[in-house]
Formats: sequence, structure tokens, C-alpha cells
Amino acid sequence: MVNKHFKNWNEIKTNDSWALFKIMSEFVYGYERMSEIGPCVSIFGSARMKPENPYYELAVKVAEKIVDQGYGIISGGGPGIMEAANKGAHQAGGTSVGLNIELPFEQHDNPYIDKDKNLEFDYFFVRKVMFVKYSQGFVVMPGGFGTLDELFESITLIQTHKIDKFPIILVGKDFWSGLIDWVKSVMVTKFETVSESDLDLIHLVDDEDEVIDILDQFYNKYDLSPNF
Repeated sequence: MVNKHFKNWNEIKTNDSWALFKIMSEFVYGYERMSEIGPCVSIFGSARMKPENPYYELAVKVAEKIVDQGYGIISGGGPGIMEAANKGAHQAGGTSVGLNIELPFEQHDNPYIDKDKNLEFDYFFVRKVMFVKYSQGFVVMPGGFGTLDELFESITLIQTHKIDKFPIILVGKDFWSGLIDWVKSVMVTKFETVSESDLDLIHLVDDEDEVIDILDQFYNKYDLSPNF
């Protein structure tokens, strides 16, 4: 007997096919806008970090240093670390991009995004494509599940050769060391679910100068280009 929860399944009308046009329009919108911006580094981190938090101020300094090297800054466009990243770009006179998304809490535009570079998305997966395609590096500050999602997706895409390698820099040893230790002891050593060489994708640092050193070392070897 068919479960009662499924008996009317075939009677349910959906607009799934028509949603493809909205998804496609978001990709076209994002590609056209982002392709004009030039080389950028994305900075990720918690929307909950207040300006008095040391990591907020560190994100400002990191963004300023990156802009001084000729890159623009891409953030998720919201408050917290995202705001700090755009603030640093703005203060240093560089390109300041915000990839916003409507959420039931936390997300609102920050005031440091360039007016012509404030993009709005409905779909997380479209927004994440923009981060990956148009970033020459990921700088990952302390954050929550969204930050981890963006971090591990980028590692997976590089590991599986779906995109070219680019620097992934975790800022804040006090925050990230426990995760990296767990990956090494459990995933690499105990269960062998990832290779030790996969960790070569990740750099763990504590200050803005180390971030710049890693970007410089990488792009002394490789050309700047979109990632796929």
C-alpha cells in the first residue's frame, strides 16, 4: 500500500521547469557584472562579528593590504566580517564588491560596497559560482556554517580538478587549528578519507602580511584568470 503521504503526489502541480529561466537569468546577470570587475580576492567570515571584535579589525587590515597589491575585494555583502572586508577595500581606494543574498536574518547591505558593484542573488548556488569563478584567492576568517560551506566547496572543486588551483588562506590559528588538527588526525590518519597532499591547498596564518606573502608566492608562478 502506498504511504498516505504520497498518494496525491501526481496531483501536485509545480513550476520547477519555469524556475530554470530565473536561475539562468541570475547566472547571466552575475557573469555580465562580474566579468567587468578584474582580479579580486574573496574574504569570507561571520556576519555576527562586531566592529570591536579583533577579527573584524584584522579583516579590515587584510583587505587594505590586498588592495594595495592591486586586487579588488569580494565579500558576501552583509555585516560582520563581510562589512570589514568591504570597509578595508573602500578605505584603501580599491574595488569593493558585495554579492548579497536575501536571508530571513543577518543579511543586509553594508555601506562600504561600491554602488555599481552591489549584486543581489536569490540562489546560494549561483552566488557561490560567482565567488569561485571571479576570485583569485579565498581568505577565510572565523565564521559559521556558511563560511565552512564556502571553504569546503572550494577545496572540493580544486581537489577534483573542476577548477584551477588558487590560494585558500585561513586567518586565525586560534580559531582554525582545531579543525585542521581534526582533519589530519581523523580524516587523513585514522580513516584515510582524504590524502595528506589535499592539505597542501590550505594555508593557516595569523596576520595580513602572511596573507600577502602567500598570494605573491602563488602568482609569481601562475597567471591571473577566471577559474573555469
